[in-house]
Amino acid sequence: MSRSERTEIRLSGAGGQGLILAGVILAEAAIIDNYNAVQSQSYGPEARGGASKSDVVISKKDILYPKASKLDYLLALNQESCDNYAPALKDEGILFVDSDTVEHLPPGKFVTLPLVRTARDTVGRVVTTNILSLGVIVGVTNVVTRKAIKEAVLNRIPKGTEKLNMKALDMGYEMGKEAAIEMQY
Repeated sequence: MSRSERTEIRLSGAGGQGLILAGVILAEAAIIDNYNAVQSQSYGPEARGGASKSDVVISKKDILYPKASKLDYLLALNQESCDNYAPALKDEGILFVDSDTVEHLPPGKFVTLPLVRTARDTVGRVVTTNILSLGVIVGVTNVVTRKAIKEAVLNRIPKGTEKLNMKALDMGYEMGKEAAIEMQY
């Protein structure tokens, strides 16, 4: 990302997947990297299981409108999120999806990885899907530095979960770097 442009990111899926926290972490990482950032959120009436989204706007300039409307990057952890939010993705934007839950993809650039399964089976806890996904996004896009995202994760996660979350973040980052090579991005 050039230091003057506005970047809009939406993290979406089901309530309870930690996407609000992930958005807060991403915005904090941008601030650590000396960007301006704002995070907003929306979720269904159910605290767990309903639709959920977290938007992050990052810019070197002042952010005069805090909502995301022309997405540069979209994370969709379920088909409903992909269907609902993919139309807001810019033509050159990148869609990140969980390959086990999103079967129908719109045209464009996308990264499909088994995010929930990797968090559950390889990292060891499904609740780390949000942190793993942040690692993937940063690994592909470099929207924030790896150092900043690590610092922001450590600032926001519950004490005692540092090792698990760093494993998820690092694994996601490596998956993202590999995906970026495959995309020739």
